[in-house]
Amino acid sequence: MKERKTLKKSLKPHWVWAIALGSSIGWGAFVQPTNWMSTAGPLGAMLGFGIGGLLMMVIAVSYGFLIKSFPVSGGEFAYAFISLGRTHAFICGWFLTLGYICIVALNASAFALMFKFVFPKFVENLHLYQIAGWDVYGTEIIFATLALLLFGYLNIKGTGISGRLQFIFCSVMVISIVALSLFVGGQPISGFANVQPLFPTEKTAFAAVIAIVAIAPWAYVGFDNVPQLAEEFNFSSRKAFNLILGALFFAALLYILMILATAMARPWEGLVSENLLWGTGTVVQDLLGTFGLAILVIALSMGIFTGLNGFIVSSSRLLFAMSRAKIIPETFSKLHPKYDTPYIGIIFTVAVSLLAPWFGREVLTWVVDMSSIGVTIAYFYTCFTAYRLFKWKMGADFNPSVNVVSPLKKSFAGLGVVTSIIFLSLLLIPGSPAFLGIESRVALVAWIVLGIGFYLVKRKELNEIPEGELNYLILGDEEIIAKD
Repeated sequence: MKERKTLKKSLKPHWVWAIALGSSIGWGAFVQPTNWMSTAGPLGAMLGFGIGGLLMMVIAVSYGFLIKSFPVSGGEFAYAFISLGRTHAFICGWFLTLGYICIVALNASAFALMFKFVFPKFVENLHLYQIAGWDVYGTEIIFATLALLLFGYLNIKGTGISGRLQFIFCSVMVISIVALSLFVGGQPISGFANVQPLFPTEKTAFAAVIAIVAIAPWAYVGFDNVPQLAEEFNFSSRKAFNLILGALFFAALLYILMILATAMARPWEGLVSENLLWGTGTVVQDLLGTFGLAILVIALSMGIFTGLNGFIVSSSRLLFAMSRAKIIPETFSKLHPKYDTPYIGIIFTVAVSLLAPWFGREVLTWVVDMSSIGVTIAYFYTCFTAYRLFKWKMGADFNPSVNVVSPLKKSFAGLGVVTSIIFLSLLLIPGSPAFLGIESRVALVAWIVLGIGFYLVKRKELNEIPEGELNYLILGDEEIIAKD
């Protein structure tokens, strides 16, 4: 049996916290508040994000337990293998890989979009073509490309560099959001009067809140980057749960602060009706001038950088774990001869993401909406695995190496399974607030068909790998086989 490659243990706790939080708070927190308010009103949006954060914390119980028990790269890919075997591990890894890479690409395009708002005359040069109603400019492609190449290079240089930068970026983002909220709240013409009415007049409060709760898997995706990094912790994996909870709490708070700041700056109904390119940017600039806009741009830049960095790290580790298990080509598990990083996975993630800006943001949004399915599937597998490993009581099938007696945590894991299924239903059932558009559904079918084709090609080879060897390659232990 070949020796199993492993990654260096170089990640500190506060770096991991910053990766979870920074990945959860991306461009959407700064660009989307007006869209969320048009859907649910200010209070509906804030309650939706608060409830969504709590539901993610329920799911996080399962993540915390599995990270502690199986601190290996691959995260949900490994968890699906533990409970349901190699085919389900492939399914989970296939969908999650797409989700992560799409988010990298979307953050890169958001970086270009920010410059388009701040320096429109400069960015709107080198007009190339139009796709789905979106004008594609050469200048914004250059901005997105430079951002991707920079963070790809930093990640190849080592986890220590990317982790340290992530913490700095995340700290600056948090400080900027808090400062911006205080400055907006302190202006004479802003205030809670602008937040009225609390909900849209044309829908019930319940419908408004549920519409926002439905996007929680997309909004908070990023805390699940933590299990991808578990193999690189230089601290006890028992701390992972508290780090995830802390990241989710701050993510919910920052989302709420950005919605509140946008709503207080100007009567929100009038703001929403203007259909501005960047509603939050416009009201902050009108209220606080260039100084306020600069703070917002810094916060947005940090949100984009933390998303780029966090998801490049996670996607490359997922590819590394799947390659180590012989599910995808072996080249993805090669480590850099000098930096010991999975550089092929990093290069692949950046290379695929470099294609995205050429297709225009509208097309990219369709694919990203579809990739929410992949993230939700990963939540399901994690909670289902934890539910099987937690026990109501000691029994004949109890395996002390993988099982824990905890009725409360088993209940949380079961609730996480139900929550994941509800989120998946909201994305797939026609008429639901988060039902995927036709373009996203077409992209989803295409990815499923591609996955089936790839699996059929690899199935014979994958099934020939002995169970013990696969346990060793994925989990680092030939003997760990979780069975009920």
